Amino acid sequence: MSESSVQPTEFPTSIRHLKVFDSVGQLHGVRRASDECHLSQPAVTQAIAKLEEQMGVTLLDRRASGSYLNEFGIIFHRRTQRLFAQFEQALIELGVPSRPIPIARIAGRISKTQIRSLIAIVENGSFAQAARSLGVSQTSLQRAARDLERNLRTPLYTQTASGIVATHAAAEFARKVKLALREIQWGIEEVEAARGNIGGEIVIGAMLLAGSVLLASVINEFVSMYPNANVRILNGNADDMIRYLRSGDVDVVIGLLRDRVADDLKHQALAATPYVVVARHGHPLHQKSHVTLDDLADYEWIIGTPGAARRIRYDKLFDGRRQPMARIATCSLPTVRLLLSQSDRLTLLTSYELLYEEDALAAVPFGPIEPVPYIGLMTRENWLPTHLQANFLELIHRQVVGSLKPETVLKRLTESKHSGSQSIQSALRPALTPAPTR
Repeated sequence: MSESSVQPTEFPTSIRHLKVFDSVGQLHGVRRASDECHLSQPAVTQAIAKLEEQMGVTLLDRRASGSYLNEFGIIFHRRTQRLFAQFEQALIELGVPSRPIPIARIAGRISKTQIRSLIAIVENGSFAQAARSLGVSQTSLQRAARDLERNLRTPLYTQTASGIVATHAAAEFARKVKLALREIQWGIEEVEAARGNIGGEIVIGAMLLAGSVLLASVINEFVSMYPNANVRILNGNADDMIRYLRSGDVDVVIGLLRDRVADDLKHQALAATPYVVVARHGHPLHQKSHVTLDDLADYEWIIGTPGAARRIRYDKLFDGRRQPMARIATCSLPTVRLLLSQSDRLTLLTSYELLYEEDALAAVPFGPIEPVPYIGLMTRENWLPTHLQANFLELIHRQVVGSLKPETVLKRLTESKHSGSQSIQSALRPALTPAPTR
């Protein structure tokens, strides 16, 4: 398991070889594929052989009547078809003319070098920075960039005061193509799984605080179940995670769900997890049977960073009321824990987050705080998870769904007549015990 920044996308084989394979898979023959791809039959045979060599597995059964996808070929061909379907849709949305050359043929003529160059230019902001990131000369990068532009017959770059940069449309095209290329790596992992080698990599985006807590509750079991799997975790705020998800840098995002932000993303709520006001054990407010907003305003607060869900909730809580002192803004749970444990400061945590901080922190008797957020998953709308990814999602469901009962928590918090932090924690604990794995 590792925690890292976004890594450059690498795809293992030639796009043109993939196009040849796609044609053979659909047309069931080398001759017919050679006609469609405008290549000689030996060139088609060589492309398939090269692809099978890179995959380490035979993808086609050769017969007198033609070449047919075998078990592994069917698995990989599905991913190849998804790749080119996304390529073609991205080309259409970019405005690439479909005459005199059909869009499908243009998609098959795009080269690996051209795509890598465009993605690097978009992600680095300039030709010079992109060339450095790829370890190539600016001349080579510019040649590939202009070759792609001529191939698509569509302007991709524009001159600005700071130099030549990709247009907004080109940046969106790069995002979609980069995402499409992930299909190939997933296809390779699925072929390996079919051979009995269940492994590969799953990249998880964990939103600050809530996402990290939820992830910690399942990651140990997951890596024990799949010893050959690698897990890469990216942490960040909601805006970062949404951007990574849409570009294919992460497979799934975990954390507090926002309102739907894009048509190409899908939200799946796992459980409601209410906000509670949290302080150290022994805080003066734990001696009260009922805490008011004025009581809360008497103490300094640690608030979320601008744009964070808990910051928005905090602002609404005191909207039009006396404002507490709030000089510290952070979404780092270790920082929050340390600052609270050494002072009388207050903060907002979800009931799920507090479950993992009971040794140091406790809820004060204030609430309910509306609206109640949901903890859950964000994925891409058209995402087809691999065996590994699907099993990770299933593990999340089994451990989380049904384990949070916010209505019970809120009722016990607001109706509790006992003083002290221990009674508040006892109100939380029964409702937040994780459901047993079956």
